[in-house]
Amino acid sequence: MSRRSRIVFKCSGSSFASHFYNPLELKSGFVCADGLGVGWYDQAGKPFIYRNTVPFWNDPNLKELSQYIQSNCTVGYTRLAGIGEPLDISNCQPFRNGKLLFVHNGGISNFQQILYRPIRDRLSDSTYHLIKGLTDSEHIFALFVEMWQSSFDSTLLSALSSTLQTLTDLAQKFDTSFSTNIIVSDGQALAAVRYAYGTEAPTLYWSYDDVIHPTQVIVASEPLSNQNWTAFPEQSTLFVQSKSLIPTISLLERSA
Repeated sequence: MSRRSRIVFKCSGSSFASHFYNPLELKSGFVCADGLGVGWYDQAGKPFIYRNTVPFWNDPNLKELSQYIQSNCTVGYTRLAGIGEPLDISNCQPFRNGKLLFVHNGGISNFQQILYRPIRDRLSDSTYHLIKGLTDSEHIFALFVEMWQSSFDSTLLSALSSTLQTLTDLAQKFDTSFSTNIIVSDGQALAAVRYAYGTEAPTLYWSYDDVIHPTQVIVASEPLSNQNWTAFPEQSTLFVQSKSLIPTISLLERSA
């Protein structure tokens, strides 16, 4: 990536300053105050993460980090915990494996009772042991890593497609529903998806080549300004490579 070009992506019920307190399109709660996370790549392409269980506005470390860290690819996250999920750092995103940084917004209906074990049954021993927390998001991440590692020619999009297909097959088999807004990067490319089965996916938007951020591609759960934001259609993906920074949007086959 050039020094002037960046991929910046965020996924959660809200993003940035006022959106934490007043997320306009958050339907599953009122405020994202159950944790935060930031992931970034250094000049050598090595990924790093910072996570905490406090609300964004209560963490004084973020101001210091933001003044020190320079990166061409970053991800930010604020957490709204699911019912019964503990405020533990292992349940905070982004998740990381190798060069992958991964965030998920959405949920699996009755996850602990229905798909907790079936998802784990699809994992190899090494991928199984990646899971440190209890969230459906981390289990979806482990399933993605399983798909990513299953073939030498896997791409971010092909691994995402396989992950969504597996989740859809499981949801059909066990009669449940799920929503999966996912954003994943390997530092050289980014893939994002808005997808759901049996329910509606949370909102997702992208911005490219606007006046305020002319050299950035930004993906967020809701617009962060009134400049040049485009809504993801349901069942759609975005893919962008760092060398070109030209987003490609594709529609997925709609599930029931």
